[in-house]
Amino acid sequence: MPFGCCCLLVFLGYQRLSSLEEALCKIDSSDPTVISEIIDKYTQQPYLKDHSAYHRMDVIDKCFSRRTVEEILSSLERVGIDEADAWISDTVQTLKKASPTSLKISLRSVCIREGRLQGVGQCLVREYRMVCHVMRGEISKDFLEGCRAILLDKDKNPKWQPSKLELVSDSMVDRYFSPVNDEEWEDLKLPARFNLPASAIAKL
Repeated sequence: MPFGCCCLLVFLGYQRLSSLEEALCKIDSSDPTVISEIIDKYTQQPYLKDHSAYHRMDVIDKCFSRRTVEEILSSLERVGIDEADAWISDTVQTLKKASPTSLKISLRSVCIREGRLQGVGQCLVREYRMVCHVMRGEISKDFLEGCRAILLDKDKNPKWQPSKLELVSDSMVDRYFSPVNDEEWEDLKLPARFNLPASAIAKL
């Protein structure tokens, strides 16, 4: 996570939120253990439906930790042979229907590969560049084609270009994360923030 503090994922009913806030305000400690103990008193186990992806975390961790989209798909398909799991087969089909270009730039970007090693500011600049290239459609027109297939003609049959994962080269993906070579498309410039603690500024 590109943050300078510890992040907790908890489930908390809204009825208990004010009580938790009050309890946290009363303590005079920054010890993570003490804070966690207080939070634990107010959290509860959420109800998980049978088809929740949470029940497949072992498969998700195993398959989606692969280096490339091709390896992720291959790993899911191998697991699907051994396990008759509708979630796995649905996930494979969803990935195969998606834009090959979008899959590869997403894997490279959104806190999966590069993003997990970068600060918030770097992530925002990187994603801004990526979105600019997607909207311009010079590298691939898949965004426009997806809008056509889903929103305009509604045939739900997009014709992706390139049409296969193996046709999307690393150099093509690299271009999505470079500054747009057009003076009318300025790179994202984040304002300096000097009123933040040093640890936060380092992450921005």
